Amino acid sequence: MGVEYVSRVPRPPLDGLIDDLYYLEGAPPYARLTLPPSPSALLIVNLGAPFRIRAGIDIETAEYADGCVVTMPTRAFEFGYPPETRSVGVHFKPWGPAPFLPMPAAELCDRPVTVEQVWGRPAIAELRDRLATAAGPDEMLTLLEEELMRRLCETAGLGLVRHTSSVIAATSGAVAIGDLSVAAGVSSTHLAQRFKELIGVTPKRLARTYRFTATVFAIDPAGPIDWGDLAGGAGYFDQAHFGHEFRAFTGLTPTRYVEVRRRFLREHPGHALDGWPLPAD
Repeated sequence: MGVEYVSRVPRPPLDGLIDDLYYLEGAPPYARLTLPPSPSALLIVNLGAPFRIRAGIDIETAEYADGCVVTMPTRAFEFGYPPETRSVGVHFKPWGPAPFLPMPAAELCDRPVTVEQVWGRPAIAELRDRLATAAGPDEMLTLLEEELMRRLCETAGLGLVRHTSSVIAATSGAVAIGDLSVAAGVSSTHLAQRFKELIGVTPKRLARTYRFTATVFAIDPAGPIDWGDLAGGAGYFDQAHFGHEFRAFTGLTPTRYVEVRRRFLREHPGHALDGWPLPAD
């Protein structure tokens, strides 16, 4: 069995917080997948067997039965899947989870938590029951969207963080961080505090992540790669700086990354999950 993947953009105002809602069912391409950090956050409501997450090489693997919430990470995570997986989820913009969290995002940075820890056991149990008896993926995504709309609340500082993050995103991270606070009319300390509260990382870290992500998406693993041109075009000081960032974000050298990406393309051409996850086996 392959993978069934259905996604859609939610209606306003959720579309200002969320890139898409998705439904996923089937056999993962690999039992373990590595997800390098990206400028996004994730909510998974699990409807199948438990999955596992290792949030860094120095962290013990943890099991998640009801699902998980992952704010914007700063390190690569390893996901371990059962032979068959079934879930619905949310791909948030970096600031997206903030209106749905009972705690500052900084407390969850690189610390995935269960959905129960965020929304409580009765709420997630009831939501999972409703999702499990839904008629199909479309109805499931509607139920998830309705739950998010019901939980949406006002969040202090969200407008500031969202606008500043959008400027960072529009430049793929190539923006002077000091200029951002000046343009926003706040101190750099205040801006950094708001970012930590609502995203979990500083503006500088978000910019680094946007730059790295844009650079990776510029790589065509099917063709020859001029690493010097790629590094220079992305604004890295030199190839050594680029290589250091690559290892910090993925745990791999650039050439090893391409080898792994080519393996995924070769073994699972056209797969729904191709693009960012990497086989960890």
